[in-house]
Amino acid sequence: MSNKTILVVDDSKTDFLYVKNILDHGGYTVEYAPSGRDGIDAAKRIKPDCILMDVVMPEMNGFQATRAISRAPETAAIPVLMLSSKSQETDRVWAERQGAVDYVVKPANPKLLLSKLRALLQ
Repeated sequence: MSNKTILVVDDSKTDFLYVKNILDHGGYTVEYAPSGRDGIDAAKRIKPDCILMDVVMPEMNGFQATRAISRAPETAAIPVLMLSSKSQETDRVWAERQGAVDYVVKPANPKLLLSKLRALLQ
């Protein structure tokens, strides 16, 4: 079992519960933030080992939240993996430019998501 904490930032409770189930089976501790702003606050407070960030959210999207997290000194070392229904190559490139370390298209393939997390967190 892992003792790593993953913060999932997603405004969809359904999507969160799907990802939480995958992470629970992977042995991770899961924290949740329902918005980009809440995700930034939670990242500072919890200091998770990794953040799974949705892109499409109201008020502050995942690109904006990722940029804020990756540029703030207290959270810059936390890897952000984008988890989004947006599947265009331009979305992947933009995510990378905001500081994301990887990009997975929803619905996440459980084996793919867990293998990417294991590689990031080793």
